[in-house]
Amino acid sequence: MVHRRELNGNELVLGNQGDLYGNAMTWFDHTTGSVWSQPLGQAILGPLAGSRLELLPSTLTTWQAWRTANPKTLALDVEGWPTGFHLEDMAIVVDRGGSAAAYAIEPLRSVGVVNDVVAGVELAVVIDPADPARWAVFSRRLDDSVVELAFAETGLTDLRTGTVFDPFSGAGVRGTLSDQSLDRIPAFTAFPDDFARFFPAGNLWPQQ
Repeated sequence: MVHRRELNGNELVLGNQGDLYGNAMTWFDHTTGSVWSQPLGQAILGPLAGSRLELLPSTLTTWQAWRTANPKTLALDVEGWPTGFHLEDMAIVVDRGGSAAAYAIEPLRSVGVVNDVVAGVELAVVIDPADPARWAVFSRRLDDSVVELAFAETGLTDLRTGTVFDPFSGAGVRGTLSDQSLDRIPAFTAFPDDFARFFPAGNLWPQQ
């Protein structure tokens, strides 16, 4: 997950605090020493306790999938190592500041799209059938209308107008609304058990 480091007009410098909170990383900010929870983006100890950082759009995917969608990407060339995180074991989390929902990736891959409403926001959680490592969460609202998305032979399609959208960028490809793009909604991946720990009132799809 990625958070904006600006808070009340001030830029924070964050470091790894070293302890775990709810089995997840904590940060500290160099100015006040406040301790921050990574999944919540919220200060849990110190002078800034209760403050929250803005969540920004990001994605956990493969380098190949990212390069295919963003061929002009520049990357830091450093030695890496295999990750222990596997998408099929995780869920996509949407946190709307008090209301949260998580969508288990493995069953989501079988349907491609979940149209949902979280905290009054109409959204779609999308996994590209052509590359199951590519996923995104989009707002379904375009001006005064709300699209209803599904994968058809033509691709990611609005069932009401027949407009086709790119499943990774949200850009209109063809059809009535092809001059518009779906706005990306910030989301991140987490293990379902961790979601339940940090968002006990949240909804997990599919419901058991």
